[in-house]
Amino acid sequence: MKKIKVGIIGLGEVAQIIHLPILESLSDRFEIAAICDISEQLLEAIGKRYQVSVSNRYTQADDLTKQDDLDAVFVLNSDEYHADCTISALKNKKHVLLEKPVCLTLEDVEAIIHARDEAGVQVMVGYMRRFAPAYVSAVEEVKQLGKINYARIRDIIGANRLFIEQSSHVLRPTDIPEESVRDKQERAGRMVQQAIGDAPAAHKAAYRLLCGLSSHDLSAMREIIGFPKRVVAASQWNGGRFMNAILEFDGYNATFETGVDNIRRFDAHIQIYGDHKAITIQYDTPYIRHLPTTKIIEESVGEAFTKTVERPSFKDAYTLELEYFHEVVTTGTQPKTTLEDSREDLKLFKMIIDAFE
Repeated sequence: MKKIKVGIIGLGEVAQIIHLPILESLSDRFEIAAICDISEQLLEAIGKRYQVSVSNRYTQADDLTKQDDLDAVFVLNSDEYHADCTISALKNKKHVLLEKPVCLTLEDVEAIIHARDEAGVQVMVGYMRRFAPAYVSAVEEVKQLGKINYARIRDIIGANRLFIEQSSHVLRPTDIPEESVRDKQERAGRMVQQAIGDAPAAHKAAYRLLCGLSSHDLSAMREIIGFPKRVVAASQWNGGRFMNAILEFDGYNATFETGVDNIRRFDAHIQIYGDHKAITIQYDTPYIRHLPTTKIIEESVGEAFTKTVERPSFKDAYTLELEYFHEVVTTGTQPKTTLEDSREDLKLFKMIIDAFE
């Protein structure tokens, strides 16, 4: 099996808890050959932990993407820098795994698509929920469902820190330059303004929530039931931390609801209701590894009602996603989570914002 050399841009909690340990566990497929972060503390600690040579530790993403022996780059840093880092990697002919959201504006998506096509390499967007075996199975089951009467997309969770602080040790650097903090804030303000216009602060906060947590839900929704015809109505409250929407499909409506609070539970699921069968995909927090995604089938056959819970695998969706990415890089296969696919999310986010009362 061909081993590919990867460079990691961004060494924050998702890299520390998820990507780096999985890459290490898949050592027959991947070698962590370079790392990049604005924190020297993280570079030293992570570099030692994963035996990355000092010469391959970078504070500038452009320098990492120029490293000749890299096959692929993982862009795991903050959303505001996704486009710049991905385009830099593409200009240097590197394949890219780009964590969701792809970026914050449609203009940046188009720029990344152009750079990808110029480079002739692949960009895969990291929607890991769409690689869970229960979800993959449910996609096929829905195709056989027939008439759909209703669907619900729900993600009401406790803040990630509530799970992380009890289950993981994350290095929190204290050497982030103040100018970097200001630059991130200024970029965020400018990009959200470009994406949704001169909107109230709560609408802008809701847009960031859509780009973050909700990109998982709505991306998975699009694959399993398609893109809605329109947003019938939508609202937000609590400063954009909670929202819901009614989405119109062909012959039925779906409700979307999401929010983040301080309760240690993770309620994320998609439910599709047919005439005689209902299909649910139930997710758990990805920050505790190997919690299974399940498929729940409720149906009536004759006089009987049955409810079955299927857990196809304990292998977590992130691991399956990275195994899939290895295949993308080594075979040149186009991933199912393309830039064009992710662009549809940004269009839907704007439709929801525009529908706010």
